[in-house]
Amino acid sequence: MSDTAKEFDRRPWVLLAPSLLAITVLVVIPMSFILVYSFYENIDLAVDRVAFQLGNWQELLTDGYYHIAIWKTLRLSVIVTVLSAVLGYIPAYFIAMTKFRHKWLLLLLLILPFWVSFIIRTLSWIHILGNKGALNGLFMWLGLTEQPIPMMFNEFAVILGFVHVFLPYMILNVYVSLEGIDANLEPAARTLGATPWQAFREVTLPLSTPGLAAGGLLVFVLTGGSYVTPLILGGPNDFMFGNLIYDAVVSELNWPMGATLSFTLLVLLGLVVVLYSRFMGMNQLSKAFS
Repeated sequence: MSDTAKEFDRRPWVLLAPSLLAITVLVVIPMSFILVYSFYENIDLAVDRVAFQLGNWQELLTDGYYHIAIWKTLRLSVIVTVLSAVLGYIPAYFIAMTKFRHKWLLLLLLILPFWVSFIIRTLSWIHILGNKGALNGLFMWLGLTEQPIPMMFNEFAVILGFVHVFLPYMILNVYVSLEGIDANLEPAARTLGATPWQAFREVTLPLSTPGLAAGGLLVFVLTGGSYVTPLILGGPNDFMFGNLIYDAVVSELNWPMGATLSFTLLVLLGLVVVLYSRFMGMNQLSKAFS
């Protein structure tokens, strides 16, 4: 092998340098500060002492309150992800398979919710599910009930709010996956004797699994890191791990504990991303936004 071939090729690193620099400055350094700050000691409101002590981590590992929050966060994230996959596959399949000439219009209608604030979309459910909301008004007008039905400030409202906000992410990912499937595969399966349902189950559904997985990852991570929806639509017991971080940082001004909780949530959601990358790869995520 020649000396030229043995020479270290710096071109890939030069091309990667801007991205690596951005990741280092925007992710690695801030998260390093958060990790270091988690060992500080909180003395009073917004008063911290520089120290290296494990009190915050010990409290996290021994206090069952935090364990309940972790369990609720994971459970609600799974529920929202499954519901989004079931509800999102049908419109994604319709958009991908429709013969409508202006398919771009359907995609435009799909992304229109992104033009409205996340908080405004969440607050809108108060006018739908509240005691004086649209649904209760309709039920009482039809004579189905004499008193308003309590549909707000519970886990049902939180799940509904999450699905409403994050469903477009699932639809877009599944649509991208379906759009990449050869349109001749299903007809070929049917000519070989498969029924329409068999052709879908044996051909289309397996080939669209990467899109489902990518959408599931996005919905799971976004749900797991949210705190606004439980804060607005949930009751006192419908808190998630993000709400504990919000309370520690904003309400209690206990920034070392908030840093501890933040880094813990980062690790938990990071493990989910690592598992996805291990079994599915990250290419589907880039395709969804291309």
